[in-house]
Amino acid sequence: MHIDLDAFFVSVECARRPELKGKPVVVGGNPDRRGVVAASSYEARKFGIHSGMPLKTAVRLCPGAIFVCGSHAVYRDVSGKFMAILEEFSPFLEPVGIDEAYLDVTGFESLHGSLNGMAENIRRQVNLRLGITASVGIAGSKIVAKAASEAAKPDGVLEIAPGEEASFLAPLEIGRLQGIGKKTEAMLKGIGISTLGKLAQLPPSSLKARLGSYGETLILHARGIDNRPVEPPGEAKSISRETTFAEDVHHRKILEAMLGQLSEHVGARLRKRNRHARCITLKLRFSDFSTITRAHTLPAPTDADQVIFATGLNLMRKELAGNPLAVRLIGIGVSCFAEKGWQMDMLGGDLPRLENLNRALDRIRQKYGFDSISTGRTFYLEELFKTSQAGNGQAK
Repeated sequence: MHIDLDAFFVSVECARRPELKGKPVVVGGNPDRRGVVAASSYEARKFGIHSGMPLKTAVRLCPGAIFVCGSHAVYRDVSGKFMAILEEFSPFLEPVGIDEAYLDVTGFESLHGSLNGMAENIRRQVNLRLGITASVGIAGSKIVAKAASEAAKPDGVLEIAPGEEASFLAPLEIGRLQGIGKKTEAMLKGIGISTLGKLAQLPPSSLKARLGSYGETLILHARGIDNRPVEPPGEAKSISRETTFAEDVHHRKILEAMLGQLSEHVGARLRKRNRHARCITLKLRFSDFSTITRAHTLPAPTDADQVIFATGLNLMRKELAGNPLAVRLIGIGVSCFAEKGWQMDMLGGDLPRLENLNRALDRIRQKYGFDSISTGRTFYLEELFKTSQAGNGQAK
């Protein structure tokens, strides 16, 4: 089963404020300020509002929409209760984000009369305890169950019987298949593939030149063939931090300072988990909303703020060279974790001293808060936050 909460953020807000039900609601903040739509009710979606859309565009499309700031702490709490409900039905649970999960229910359906009856019981408990609705897709594989839950929205159940997977998927647009993003969708449509049925008819190796081995996987998925098991959550595979500027930024020193601050946050979390990382990833979103990610794999893993920053800085300078666009969002992340051990020194033999420095900074921040002390590279942030940082007593 794939269980997906319907318009999750909006549903939670409506459960807290029943007067919002049945109205065009947008979660994301004040439309007079900068921001994007985090979620929208089905009533708001009729006006063309969707997640990721600038709030100013949303209010233009639907002036009568009700805009809500939302609370991630509340959403996380509701998500935890949702997952706990699912665990009552089967221990084989794989959360996917905050508002959806896969559940392997093989053999458990006898407790509820049928798979469909089990799905209805799940939906009933979610609605009874949380005041929100869920849609459930039932199939023999994760890829088909996911598509089935999407087709069942909102507030429904759809079961795909064994042997009917390909016929169910065939008429769906290719963008409906999990794993096909906008670029892949555009590429496939460019070669005349507009439905999953057409994609399923291709020879498995036909997309290898364009998409590598993933092309073969997409074709098998379009046929309903997916052997991935439901896997319980494990340790996070990456650590990242990002921030969206209140105003688009051209000033390179401010961008470098923010990258430095984000790198320190990421490094601190790495050391707290006693891990090193080998892969450093930079994320930039520009004023035209185009977004890029660039990654670099180190010859040896690291947990040093300075190495994370230096690697991200090199990636950023390459991307900004000759690029006239201002930056709207910047982020840095690490992945490919390893146990703590030997790490590379790309900073001229200063690594032992820097390790001691980072540990000292960690101790101060743990006791007095992260912002109690900052490094010199972040000084230029004062140009961006003069008002908010005035008199806050930060040690530099």
